[in-house]
Amino acid sequence: MLSCAVHYTGESSFEVKTEADSSDHNRLHTQQNQYTCTQCEKRFSSQSSFYNHMNIHRGKYRCTECGKCCHSQSSLAVHRRIHSGEKPFECTVCGKRFTHSSSLVEHSRIHSGEKPYKCHVCCKAFTLSGNLKIHMSVHTGEKPYKCSVCNISFRHSSYLKVHKHSVHFNNEVETEADSSDHSRLHTQENQYTCTQCEKRFSSQIVLNQHMNIHSGKYKCTECGRCCHSQSHLAVHRRSHSGEKPFQCTVCGKRFTQSCSLVVHSRIHSGEKPYKCHVCNKAFSFNGKLKAHIRLHTGEKPYKCHVCNKSFNVRWSLNCHMRVHTGEKPYKCPVCNKAFSDKPSLNRHMTVHAVAKIHKCSVCNKSFSHSSILQKHKLYVHSNSA
Repeated sequence: MLSCAVHYTGESSFEVKTEADSSDHNRLHTQQNQYTCTQCEKRFSSQSSFYNHMNIHRGKYRCTECGKCCHSQSSLAVHRRIHSGEKPFECTVCGKRFTHSSSLVEHSRIHSGEKPYKCHVCCKAFTLSGNLKIHMSVHTGEKPYKCSVCNISFRHSSYLKVHKHSVHFNNEVETEADSSDHSRLHTQENQYTCTQCEKRFSSQIVLNQHMNIHSGKYKCTECGRCCHSQSHLAVHRRSHSGEKPFQCTVCGKRFTQSCSLVVHSRIHSGEKPYKCHVCNKAFSFNGKLKAHIRLHTGEKPYKCHVCNKSFNVRWSLNCHMRVHTGEKPYKCPVCNKAFSDKPSLNRHMTVHAVAKIHKCSVCNKSFSHSSILQKHKLYVHSNSA
């Protein structure tokens, strides 16, 4: 069992002073979350946090603009700044503004390089406490979030949600609220229809956000693109400004969105949280798992409108369309020969490579690619022993 040998002290940290504080502190490391929400199965370490969370399901603090429910009046006040565009907290270094003071504190660590949350096992440091909590499960191996259908356990509640939606789509869901949401996902009962484009949605909240696109409420002044919310517009604007505020601590690569950084980080960690329930093959993000599952189901939702040929992933359809258009966007920098897809170009590039690593075992002639060697053996040495 891992024990916490470090108590945080100093200006940017804390010290456990009371018995109650010590109990709360211990839960951070043991992940003893004894209060479970019956609506969404999220777990909490204290009753007060649990009660605050339940306000979201009750709709006690609901935004009149988009319908989002918050856990407290103060949380709702912060949320409303998304719609008003108010950002009262400004970075003194780069001038970037934020809706919440905690966001400014986290942002300031980009400039200072401060990583106040350190793992007591391997000493790896993090800028956010949430990232440290996620990292700690690597050492403890603890998986407190258990699937109620098949009893498989997960480190994070988000992994459990993905598992349920992708694996148990034909199984009964425990709660009435979950059953309603779950049914809409798989029966595609999207009862809220946009009168502008006839796109359908599973909830009024999502439809209201979509309608902001047609009304032009959140329009980019640079290119005219309309977004569904102020936060979505803020992310879109980074495509024009080139701003990439989220940096990988391992290789330094930067990203415009935090979710892109999360997916990228799995390259370094090797983490593959999305597992196929048929063959147990694991993937680093959900999109790849969904595409893989279609290999088992035989589903091919992407159809060519010219010849009606179907594909299981959009990328394959895009490549196929070039057969009809004649487009060959991938050009060899040596001989200018063009190709319709990048793998074909990569195979071609070995022709120009100096090294010919594939040697014929009969005549010792070398080739740049294994497929060329196989053809050589077939046509030249077919009668050889």
